[in-house]
Amino acid sequence: MNDVKCECGHVNPHGTVLCEACGKVLDEQEKNKKELLDMRYEGSARRSQTYNKTIIDKIWNFFSSVKVGVWIIIVILVASTLGTILPQEMYINLPADVYYEQEYGWFGKLYYQLGLHDLYGSWWYLLLIAMLGTSLVICSLDRVVPLYKALKAQRVTRHEGFLKRQRVFGINDNVDESDLNAIKKHLKERRYHVREENGDLLAEKGRFSRWGPYVNHIGLIIFLFGGMLRFIPGFYVNENLWVKEGETAVVPETSEQFYLQNNQFILQHYDKDKDKTFEKAIEEAGEVVKNYQSNVVLYKRVSDNLPGEKPKLEKVKEYKVRVNHPLTFEGYSVFQSSYRSELKAMTFFLTNKTTNQSFGELKIDLEDPQAKYDLGNGYSVEILNYFPDFEFNKDGEPTTKSRVPNNPAFVFKMVTPDIPKGETSFVAIKQTIEPFGDNQFKMAFKGIDTKNVSGFTVRKDSSLWAIILGGIIFMIGVIQGAYWNHRRIWVQNKNGQVWIAAHTNKNWYGIKKEIETILTDTKLDIPDDQLQLENSDKGGV
Repeated sequence: MNDVKCECGHVNPHGTVLCEACGKVLDEQEKNKKELLDMRYEGSARRSQTYNKTIIDKIWNFFSSVKVGVWIIIVILVASTLGTILPQEMYINLPADVYYEQEYGWFGKLYYQLGLHDLYGSWWYLLLIAMLGTSLVICSLDRVVPLYKALKAQRVTRHEGFLKRQRVFGINDNVDESDLNAIKKHLKERRYHVREENGDLLAEKGRFSRWGPYVNHIGLIIFLFGGMLRFIPGFYVNENLWVKEGETAVVPETSEQFYLQNNQFILQHYDKDKDKTFEKAIEEAGEVVKNYQSNVVLYKRVSDNLPGEKPKLEKVKEYKVRVNHPLTFEGYSVFQSSYRSELKAMTFFLTNKTTNQSFGELKIDLEDPQAKYDLGNGYSVEILNYFPDFEFNKDGEPTTKSRVPNNPAFVFKMVTPDIPKGETSFVAIKQTIEPFGDNQFKMAFKGIDTKNVSGFTVRKDSSLWAIILGGIIFMIGVIQGAYWNHRRIWVQNKNGQVWIAAHTNKNWYGIKKEIETILTDTKLDIPDDQLQLENSDKGGV
């Protein structure tokens, strides 16, 4: 498209409303000559309002719309809200397709089918974030580049139509040279940058505040970039790790390079006799925890190992992991987040139901139970089936939810001299079922052994720098745009008269008071607020 040449000689890009140099309205026939000028973008030519032919133009115009950006933000907020209704997949222990329907019925099933169970990692949520970032980039480029060119190209002497249609405007006759010198002096005292050309003045200050919104956008873009970095494997880690006392486990998301050994878990409570500060709380709660602590050893694998081969480890350091005192290494932090007591072993007696006579004791290691326990004298117990985390499925058959012995259950075969073929018994906690009728013998529960399990949270955030940087830049933009404003005052000679016009991007009261100060000690009249006069006239009618 052809450029537009103004009568002042400046060549403007196609679509420019106000000449970048002199401010003349380039399409005056279609404009109301009394209407105040829209100075938001200096009447510059924005690409979104000029080109609309190719597919690239249409995409650009779509994302350059502020309304589109606002709607994208609304959709993201609604989606994020829906993601908080039920726990996300990362916080559940069962498979997602089972958990949500089991816990929340038809609503949970629908929640899972819509992909809300893994909202922040779903492709469509990431697409929304990418669309928001695209909107911010295109909105900024569509406005800031033409605005910068227009402000850079503006001349001191402006067109009469430009001055007349500023909100603050006034005309003075019979002005002395001393008055103009006083105005120039006062402008400089008010820290205006004053340019002079052929006796005309342009005083300007605070132009940098015009870039505040675009600095906001840059900060948001960097912030979103940091957020999306978290979805790249290795950039963001937030995993749970459970390690039993005396065991060693691989630290998640470290490519099996680091291992953590839990030597001991320590739980300490406040003593109301010694800790008088917590005496009242202890009396109300019974027990108040003083310290959660795991004494651990961090190991690093020193060589690659074959599948199934035990890795060769090198000790890195010992550490006492406590709440808010994590173990840190190579960007990772291991926090003490929880603990639990887990069943380690269960002890039973083989007894006669009628006489209660015991014929032997067996202790079952719940992590590695034996297939058969020989009690001597012809008495033995076989484990036909073992369910570490027992429950009945939909068909009423016994199954296990996990391999963790939270609710162990056994199918025993009890062999005795009286019944060499054996008797079958299903034994769970507080529950015994004899599927083939009444048995003569039973497995009588004696006791349990427990083991402490430390719950750790493993974290790594390589995207934090971008999030912090984006937040800082965003706040700089907020301060830049909120506490300063762009003010311009034109003092120009037109046909023996002195015309005064002013514009600011905000705080009109402030610039009017400043003009009163600048015109102090001069004979010039205070220019009128044309918008205020227009509203007064309408009110009078």
